[in-house]
Amino acid sequence: MTTRREFVKKSIMAGVATGFSVKSYGKIIGANDRVRVACVGFSDRHRASHVGPFAALQKEMNFEMVGLSDIWNRRREEGKAFLDKQLGANVQVYRNNEELYASKSVDAVMMSTADFQHALHTIEAVKAGCDVYAEKPLAETMADNRAVLRAVKDSKKIVQIGSQRRSGANYHAAEDFIKSGKFGDIKMVELMWNVNQPGRWRRPDLVASLKESDVDWKRYLMNRPYEKFDPRKYLEYRLFWPYSSGIPGQWMSHQIDTVHWFSGLSHPRSVVANGGIYQWQDGRTNADTLTVVFDYGPADQPQNGFQVQFTSRFSNSAGDTKELYYSNGGMINLDTNEISDTGGLREREAKAMGMKANLLSPLKLEGDKVASDANTGGDPLTFAHIRNWMECVRSRKTPNAPIEAGYQHSIATMMSNAAYRTGLKITFDAKAQEILAGGKPWKPF
Repeated sequence: MTTRREFVKKSIMAGVATGFSVKSYGKIIGANDRVRVACVGFSDRHRASHVGPFAALQKEMNFEMVGLSDIWNRRREEGKAFLDKQLGANVQVYRNNEELYASKSVDAVMMSTADFQHALHTIEAVKAGCDVYAEKPLAETMADNRAVLRAVKDSKKIVQIGSQRRSGANYHAAEDFIKSGKFGDIKMVELMWNVNQPGRWRRPDLVASLKESDVDWKRYLMNRPYEKFDPRKYLEYRLFWPYSSGIPGQWMSHQIDTVHWFSGLSHPRSVVANGGIYQWQDGRTNADTLTVVFDYGPADQPQNGFQVQFTSRFSNSAGDTKELYYSNGGMINLDTNEISDTGGLREREAKAMGMKANLLSPLKLEGDKVASDANTGGDPLTFAHIRNWMECVRSRKTPNAPIEAGYQHSIATMMSNAAYRTGLKITFDAKAQEILAGGKPWKPF
């Protein structure tokens, strides 16, 4: 029997060439039925990160791309041409999701729309009876977060959140090592995500060409406050709140999800943040430089826990991405995939204190370095993650990044956003499932 870990490792090591054969589905009910998939939002992310793995796996998994929903006429035209060519498909085009789901022609969707829409579009999909591959961040407000969690759990549909680290062999190995007790208690985590790209999240040429008549602006806004059409907030939404939290939702969501996974904790106890728009004075409202400090641990045991520090800057890429976990015995470095005794308590110091040293033995984790360029999905982890989703659509087993993972990372990213925007120490009311700023529920807009 192939374990999940062996499956992940095989996906990454062998890539397109290996994996489960079509025969492996023969004992699963409905295995001979083709799974009809639609693209919800023909984005750069979908084009560069989803289509390649789907093309490689569609025949083996018996999946077919049959539809495309997008509220921008240009994306509908470009998307159909691209999907038909890359996938050998003949996708039907829909002006919006209402038309798509009314057609009763799809079983699953791959969704990569604007950040603030992910939760709402996932709700639409599962209520229409579809399984979902949903990009992160899952939600940018707790109201949306609670609603999508409830809708998915009520529907019993398969939802994979696009947190591809959860399909990485090295991350599974690190999880095993930490949970085995060999690492000791986590005491500190240092996370970093730095770039120096003036065009990051900018689309000036497209902005200049986009007219309000080309899109359904009211549909785009969904449950956000109404404002007049602004092509930048449609195409460069990652720069503007409340359409995106920017750095927390786009980047931190990946790394903080791993903290939750490894520690078994579902949210921080508290969060503080500082930052600003220090480099790119281009009208954006989301920070280009941000430092967030988290306190994690059991709510009823303030003496136990650990700190997480996340830093990100757009002005200098030195340091690139880092994920460093520390215990009293050493360090796990998920940038180099190494476990070492770096910084661990030495024998002489331990003896002087009447203690026993607990240094870690060097160990190499198998797996690939996570891509951190402008498109973080064209990597083996995303391939394995999409494969896992497709397999779970068949087997109805829980995927590697289920809805609860998205719900939890969204709490952390929203607490970070609240801390940055209010300047207050942010806490979480676990009973009410509410983010608190100054002891009161945070009102994001």
